[in-house]
Formats: sequence, structure tokens, C-alpha cells
Amino acid sequence: MTTISSAGVGSGLNIESIVTALMSVEKQPLTNLEKRQTSYESKISALGTLKGALSSLQTAAKALTPASTQTATAAFSGFKATLADSTIATATTTSAAVAGTYSVEVGALATNQRLALGKTYDAGAAVLDFGSDTSRTLTLTKGGTAVDITLDSSQNTLAGVRDAINNASAGVSATIVTDTSGKQNLLLTATDGGTANAVSISGTATFIDPANPGSPIAASSAFNQTQAATDASVKIQGISIATSGNKITDAIDGVTLEINKTGTTNLTVARDNTDLKSKLETFVNAYNSLNSSIKSLGAYNSATKTAAALNGDSTLRSVQSQVRTALTSVPADLASNPLKTLSDIGISFQPDGSLKLDSTKFEKAASTNFSATANVIGAFGNTLKTTTTDLLATNGVIASRSDGLSSSVKALDRQMEAMENRLTIIEKNYRARFTSLDTTMTSMSTTSSYLNQQLTLLSNMATNN
Repeated sequence: MTTISSAGVGSGLNIESIVTALMSVEKQPLTNLEKRQTSYESKISALGTLKGALSSLQTAAKALTPASTQTATAAFSGFKATLADSTIATATTTSAAVAGTYSVEVGALATNQRLALGKTYDAGAAVLDFGSDTSRTLTLTKGGTAVDITLDSSQNTLAGVRDAINNASAGVSATIVTDTSGKQNLLLTATDGGTANAVSISGTATFIDPANPGSPIAASSAFNQTQAATDASVKIQGISIATSGNKITDAIDGVTLEINKTGTTNLTVARDNTDLKSKLETFVNAYNSLNSSIKSLGAYNSATKTAAALNGDSTLRSVQSQVRTALTSVPADLASNPLKTLSDIGISFQPDGSLKLDSTKFEKAASTNFSATANVIGAFGNTLKTTTTDLLATNGVIASRSDGLSSSVKALDRQMEAMENRLTIIEKNYRARFTSLDTTMTSMSTTSSYLNQQLTLLSNMATNN
């Protein structure tokens, strides 16, 4: 009997082709589920893109929202201070500044207090007398604040004392100077000029007197003042002002002066909207990026008849509608404000749905009525911040839609796993049935051949007889 080594070989039946064709039909429901899952995953990814663009807009809106303790005018006011002679002083401003021009006359700079040890020492020599103690304290006091520096035997050199003082941040810096004979001294310099920054020295530390080692010198007497601290002499608009060092913080509202040399110059304080304008440009760009994303995610190509992931999606429409409403509705806070819309300060919608900032119109609005302009910015910033925060919340429309789609993906995973197991069984049954059919057809073919041979033999025998 002929041996069959492969399904279909004996009978000529193409089992593999038949099973493949049947399984392609059986797999159609699985293919449909896979397409649905791919569609859901594409929507989830698209919602992530939408969330990212909306988050950028939220950040931009927060930058345009005054703190609860601030008015919009105070939050957005910016000033720039300019000195005619910038070598005499430099100036910085805060939102509390007031536009104006001021004469500044610097008669003298503040000086830093300088102190030096009254005795000199050989390099590396012991400078402290600990007596029976293991440590002593050197106390530096500035402006009523005392800093205790603990010294032990490992610091019993000028270098050790210097390093301990410099590491203490006590308002002075310490350095060692060496004279022509090799003797060393310790110099202390107040880190800031002015009488308020002068330092007094006390504590339990005592210094060795090289000429009389048995009579140590108390810390309070060990240093001599080589330069007294003095305050600067400054007049603004002809009025002498109190100074503390060379930094003047309270002479002109919202202005800090750092004086560098003597002389007379003019200080001009003017409104500066550069930072505010930059925040508005960031906001406009963030909105335009969101607007572009919404268009792209909801697009439909009529030529190719293909739709983007969120075409016709209600979540996309809700985000677009709510953000647009936040930008076009007049906030209640602006009911009595002379300016009421973003267009009033130079931000308007373009035909393609994007926003554009008209710099000229903005500068005009800000220079004409800065308070009203700031109120518009603050009101819309707050409204948009609230809107975007609600949309991005864990129970917002984007999160809810994403969660729903994720649940659907997981459910499809379970369905597809069950269907794949079922298809495996179906394919196995198909192969078993067609293999059995192939074996039967092969056996029938063999029997048929045998019978034909026998009939032929009988026919030949009959003819010969």
C-alpha cells in the first residue's frame, strides 16, 4: 500500500490551501476586533496630543493670572531704570516703582571696616592659648547678630583661624599677609560697607603674645581697627538719604541703587512692558498650537476619504468650544472696566481661527490706560486658567474619554484572546477532518486501481478463451 507522508499527497487534495482559505473566513471577526482596537489606541494617542497642547495653554494662562493677594496692575507692572552715567551706579526695579526722573549725587562711597591682629607670628606657629580647655570660642557680632566660632587645637595657627572665620559666614572675610621678615598677620574685612555692617569681636578665645607668652590677649583686645566703617553720602533730588553700605533699597519706591563711584547723574524710571508682552506672545503661541492640533486631530481628507483619529469626536468639539468661549465671553470682573475684550488690547482672532497680537495696539492700550489693560489680561488669564484646569482634571472630559477608551481596549484584549483560542481549536479540527478525508480518498483510489487491474485481467482471459 502507498504511504502518505504529507496531507493531500496521496489524493492530490490541497489541504493547506483549503484550511488557509477557511481560516481566513473564520478570522474575519478577529480582524474586525483588531481594527477596532487600533482605532481606540489611535484615539487615546490623539487625546494625549490634545492634552499636551491644552497643558501648554494652561501654563501660559497661569502666567497671566495675578496672585490672589495682588491686583492685576501690581502683578503686571514692569519698570526699567536707566542712569545717564552708568559708571556711577546701577539700578534695578520692582513693580512698586513709579515712572519719573531723579537727580542722583554720590558724594562718597561707603567703606568696609578693616581689622588686624596687634601681634605677628611665625608661619605655622601656635597663636591661641587654650589654657586647660580643649576649645575656645571666637564671637563675631554684626548688627546685633552674633556668630560663635568654635576653635580647637587642630586650628591653632593663623591659617586654622582664618579658615574657621571664612567658613562661618559671619560678615567678615579673613586673609593672611606676610611681611618682609616672614612674619604673618591676620586681616579681617567686613564683607559689606557701611556702619551697619561693622563687626565687633569677643568670646573666650585668647591669643598668645609672642613677646610675653604667659600673658595671653583676649579676643576683644587682640585686633586693632585699621579702617573704620563709614556710610555713603548720597543725595536724591537734593535730599540727603540714609544709606547702609553702597546698596540703597528704600530711597526711591521700587528702585534699588548700587553705587560704584562718586559723581552726579540722572536716573530715569519708565514703564517697561517687555516681560508682559513676552507672556502674551507665549499665550498666543500656545493657543495657536492648540488650535492647530484640534484641526489636525479632527481633520477629514475628502480626496483620500480618510479621517483623522478624532474626526467627529465629541471630546475634541467640547475642548474647542469651551476654550473659544473662555476667550470670547466678557468676564464678569470687567463689567465696569473701560476695556472688556482681548481685541481691545490687541489680541484678535484671524480668519483661520488663530490668534494674533498687534504690538502697536497693545502698546497704545498699555500706555493710555495700563490699569484697564492689566485688568483685561488678568480677567481672561484667570478664566482660561479655570477652563483649562477643569478640562485637564482627572474627572475632566479628556481623562474620562481616555479612561473609557482604555477600558474598551482591555475588553477587546479579552475578546481577542478568547477568539484566538477558539480559532486554534477550529483550525486543528479542520486539519484533522481534511487529513482523514485525504486518507479515505487515497484508500479509495488504491482500491479502484486494484479493481480496474482485476477487471482488465478477467477481460483478457475471456478474450483468449
